[in-house]
Amino acid sequence: MNHDDPLVQVALDLSQSLPSDARYSRLLDAVRKLVPCAVAVLFRFDHGTLVPLAVDGLPENLLKNRFVPGEHPRLAAILGSRRPIRFAADDPLPDPFDAWLRDPEDRSHRVHACMGCGLWLENRVVGLLTMDALEEGAFDGISNMQLERIAALAAATMQTATLIDRLEQKVEKNQRVAVELQRDSFHREGSLLIGESAAIQTLKREINMVAASDLPVLILGETGTGKELVARLLHMGSPRSEQAMVHVNCAALPESIAESELFGHVKGSFTGASQDRMGKFELADGGTLFLDEVGELPLSIQASMLRALQSGEIQRVGSDRTHRVNARVIAATNRDLSREVKQGRFRADLYHRLSVYPLQIPPLRDRKDDIVFLSDYFLGQISLKLGVRSLRLDKEALQILQNYDWPGNVRELEHSLTRAALRASRATDKPASHVRAEHLDGIFNQSAADHASPQKSKGQESFEPLMEAVLAFQKKEILRALQAVDGNWAAAARLLGMHRSNLHRLAQRLGIK
Repeated sequence: MNHDDPLVQVALDLSQSLPSDARYSRLLDAVRKLVPCAVAVLFRFDHGTLVPLAVDGLPENLLKNRFVPGEHPRLAAILGSRRPIRFAADDPLPDPFDAWLRDPEDRSHRVHACMGCGLWLENRVVGLLTMDALEEGAFDGISNMQLERIAALAAATMQTATLIDRLEQKVEKNQRVAVELQRDSFHREGSLLIGESAAIQTLKREINMVAASDLPVLILGETGTGKELVARLLHMGSPRSEQAMVHVNCAALPESIAESELFGHVKGSFTGASQDRMGKFELADGGTLFLDEVGELPLSIQASMLRALQSGEIQRVGSDRTHRVNARVIAATNRDLSREVKQGRFRADLYHRLSVYPLQIPPLRDRKDDIVFLSDYFLGQISLKLGVRSLRLDKEALQILQNYDWPGNVRELEHSLTRAALRASRATDKPASHVRAEHLDGIFNQSAADHASPQKSKGQESFEPLMEAVLAFQKKEILRALQAVDGNWAAAARLLGMHRSNLHRLAQRLGIK
């Protein structure tokens, strides 16, 4: 293959990633090397109008014009023919570019040779290419076969540029839609860290500080403290905020497909892999990858995860090819990962790679002064959802909530207030304007009663059989944990520090399930 051949270079350009104007300019450069013309113009045929895409030898202002074939007989003749058209020097049809010559009255600058060819794709004309020379007979040495080859490559170039432009427009549109959907999702799910306590103020300052960096962040906190909210705030405050934040719930990843979900796979790599598929890392390229419950990640996947974090390279399941990705990683866990490392359930090198900047979210029991702010916010949101006037928390109910330990943290508070607001708004008499103590769950009233009841003197103390007391305590704690996590047995088992299957057996024995 002769790479110096202008036509070969045009053919090679078809596979290159080039801006459309550069692609068209290179095409006309090749045309002028092959054809001794002074002027070359490339047109796109668009809804009955010829639109100049590139011009060589005439002022670039020509690109702002539109040419109606019916007003330009030579262009109409070229457009209507499948073969190249040549016009004699004395052809009476006016040349469409006479008016663009520097001195129209100077006959020496009038076009003496003119030819053109339509650009056809699948039996439809998509444009045309015109060539003009100031010397009569300048094109006599150019065969129709050469012109047809040039026309075929010009049509392919136009088609390639059009497809790339459409694809880029579609990608840009999809990106804009994704950004708007993400913003809307953040708005609906909440993007405010509510509270005025010293612990929350410190957390806000740390979020603002680390968000603008590209450092990996490990968010630590108990269930329900708001780890996902903190991850959203970190993404929204970063230079990647216009890109996607891809959420991966590591606790819900079966070990058998975890690698495929994270890194993707190629067609045929396993049963059911009917086509190539990108993993979460590739989807997050340019944006943020949020690894929720990262402490649940199987050990068998952690080595591949470490490689992706260290080198920015991932390898799809069933493929030898590596892909480079640029994703900021934010991880979250309610586990003590340092203890998990000591017990051999989490890789030390991965732990240190994830925890470049750890953020600790305080539990609600350590910032009970924030309950009043959180309650006002949640009741405002809940009132809108229920379609009732804004509900407020009365002093007695607030005192009861502040006396509770909140094992489920902010999430438990939100869901408890949702139930209380529903009871208050659906009262049999006039709907209440305040959430009162009687609207709260029974567990809170029992907690308040326990808190308020005076201690009996030693002589008044009563006892019950130890085994009955143990069983009653176990049942109470299991119910409390289940309420804190909205009935999620796996999460309740983690709160209680026991295996899920053991919790199920104990619950059955206690008559809970």
